[in-house]
Amino acid sequence: MNPFKQLGQMAGLLQQLPRIKEEMDRLQERLGQIVAEGDAGAGMVKVRVNGRLEVLSCSLSEEVFRQADREMLEDLIRAATNQAIERARQQAAEETGKMAAGFGLPSGLGLPGLPS
Repeated sequence: MNPFKQLGQMAGLLQQLPRIKEEMDRLQERLGQIVAEGDAGAGMVKVRVNGRLEVLSCSLSEEVFRQADREMLEDLIRAATNQAIERARQQAAEETGKMAAGFGLPSGLGLPGLPS
């Protein structure tokens, strides 16, 4: 690629910095509104996580207390949490990709302040 073309693209991005900051702030707000759920043990454990990867809730069915020993319960909680986090990351990546596309940036660009 022509180095002058790259320089021109960089200058164009620099001119858009105030708009990029606004969009990043909006994106952070949208990430807080994303909710992803993971479950394990046929629904005995359910975990909800937002797009900022904050755990919103963890619910345990009555069945889990009848069947699970401590180690099994720990495994179920870990599995449900990891599943919820992965789903939240996927949704966050979609939102980030939409924002990046709006600025002509390549998809998959790791933007600062976002979960990876």
